[in-house]
Amino acid sequence: MSRSAPITVLIADDEAIARNGLVRMLAELSWMRVVGEAANGIEAVAAIDALKPELVLLDIQMPGLIGTDVLQQVRHKPQVIFTTAYSQHAVTAFELGALDYLLKPFGEARLGAALERVRAAYGEPHTSLDRLGEAMSHRRMTRLFVRTGRSITPLLISEISRFEAVGDYTAAHAGGAPHLLHLSLNQLEARVDPHQFLRIHRAHLVNLDHVAAFRRDAAGQVRAELRDKTLLPVSRAKARELREVAK
Repeated sequence: MSRSAPITVLIADDEAIARNGLVRMLAELSWMRVVGEAANGIEAVAAIDALKPELVLLDIQMPGLIGTDVLQQVRHKPQVIFTTAYSQHAVTAFELGALDYLLKPFGEARLGAALERVRAAYGEPHTSLDRLGEAMSHRRMTRLFVRTGRSITPLLISEISRFEAVGDYTAAHAGGAPHLLHLSLNQLEARVDPHQFLRIHRAHLVNLDHVAAFRRDAAGQVRAELRDKTLLPVSRAKARELREVAK
């Protein structure tokens, strides 16, 4: 490792047994130091802002405030590994940019794999958790995690034909089925490959590999025709850009 000081960690979990288990496992790692614990969401907010840990192992389902609400209230912004017994939170955890998501009960091997991602960030000179988080938030997504019935399944970005803004959510369309995401269309546009996805309208981001053609209808409106025969409006500004590219 390129730094001498250990990475500071805070553990937030309402179960004392879970906290004690994490403290015990982390004690085996000389490059990590537990600086505090919290037994509920309100304590977690206070402890994170007071102790300013670099990394938080954060349970999602806690009294007072759930883990995702904790992240919205803290002033200090640490990196986070979510821990929970409820798999339905996995989608939200990754959407919030968590470094990892540990489904209880987990053992030393699974925790170690998550922490290795943190340690690897310190293997290069001048690398910090801040830079790791920044890199993760700007890297191109290759898959999303979506709910399918009671399951959480990975969905390749290449299989998504389009993203559509739906109120406060975004629908990812793949295989004829929409999957609601807790991400804005702007956030998704920043995380996908701009050579593959094109924002054609304030409400539509299309995968160009799924576009059959751009056509003008009888009223003069340019529309994107997808391979599944879906027709989507193209904004006037984007239509002008497409005409320039076609010249």
